[in-house]
Amino acid sequence: MRFDQYSISDQVKRNLESLGFKRPTDIQFKTIPSIMRGEDVLAIAQTGTGKTAAFAIPLIDHIQMQKSSRRSTGIKCLVMVPTRELAEQIGGVFNSLAKHTKVNAFSLHGGVEQDPQIKKLQDGIDILIATPGRMFDLISQGYIELEAVDILVLDEADHMLDLGFIEDIKAVKRKLRQQHQTLFFSATINKEIKKLAYSQVKANAIRIQISPEDPVAANVSHYVMHIAMDDKRFFLERFIHDHEDAKVIVFVRTRVRAERVAKAMARVSIDALTIHGDKDQHDRSEVMARFKAGEARLLIATDVSARGIDIPDVNYVINYDLPEKTENYVHRVGRTGRGTNTGIAISFCSEEEKEQLKLIEAFLTKPIEVIPVDREAYRETIKPPSFEDDLQAMITEHEAWEEKQKKKKKKKR
Repeated sequence: MRFDQYSISDQVKRNLESLGFKRPTDIQFKTIPSIMRGEDVLAIAQTGTGKTAAFAIPLIDHIQMQKSSRRSTGIKCLVMVPTRELAEQIGGVFNSLAKHTKVNAFSLHGGVEQDPQIKKLQDGIDILIATPGRMFDLISQGYIELEAVDILVLDEADHMLDLGFIEDIKAVKRKLRQQHQTLFFSATINKEIKKLAYSQVKANAIRIQISPEDPVAANVSHYVMHIAMDDKRFFLERFIHDHEDAKVIVFVRTRVRAERVAKAMARVSIDALTIHGDKDQHDRSEVMARFKAGEARLLIATDVSARGIDIPDVNYVINYDLPEKTENYVHRVGRTGRGTNTGIAISFCSEEEKEQLKLIEAFLTKPIEVIPVDREAYRETIKPPSFEDDLQAMITEHEAWEEKQKKKKKKKR
């Protein structure tokens, strides 16, 4: 089936065509009819399979018809997401698909001034994509009213619930119309989170799961290299030099580690961007824009960027550190191999991380292929750390400690 065969408005069809959408993906094909019928939906599908468009297309069409048939004011659809980057990205998808229609979508999140956001809300919007913190701030200030909302979407629903947002979600649902539609979308979900999700949808909700036996898209190849923790930077350096034209995302465990790895790369003349929670929102948005535009080919990130972010043409994902939560492996490697593209995920596994590797393989229900490194190649790759390297590492750790002390002082005030 092609999108031009769907019972959606001509303008939405034209937008789909201009964006290169011809045929729906599996998750789009299975969810769009149910959403159009107004049914509650709980959908689980691999990363990079088009989940955002799966709910954006029918919702835009529904609201477009509402606005054409009667005068309607107020927010009609609320999309709740766990991160600022995801809010901006989904807002971009909605605005692209709603171009030249009467539907207005707006992404709301913290980390930026609220006054321009308040002005936008006062001008009138139909679809609000929001992180909980800023949204509840503006609800309490009286700038957001949800009484007209009849559709609630939770994207990356497992992460929302895992972060303890269940009470926030319940609080939101109490503010909505009694007969509202609820849509849950995620790439992964465990038994405990699934129970919470089921408790928030109607008993007859449509439950859709694409490829449940393999949570990662088939066009991502997985490999692991066994490398000592202190030697990982040398192998990353070698990899980048061997793949100079590749677009690479490197995931690390902590914010301090992200900056430390970036500085280690800078010392060997490799430029890298970093993104993590210590950066303010303006810097984070700028980093994402530069990386998407190809101004830099190496991005070092914490898991703040692993959820749902769609970055074009990422060739490789490197797990410099294995994730502490096994499901985050799926979200990390999902930054490559998106849509019809292929991608490669390589994990650097130290002796201390072998147990975590076993958990990840169990989660994937298959072993990860090992890239063997013989002793001679290993010795050629690593270099004895210089005095400057050791000194820089000490400085980085001290800077991180000082920053923590400053934050503690601010909290006490």
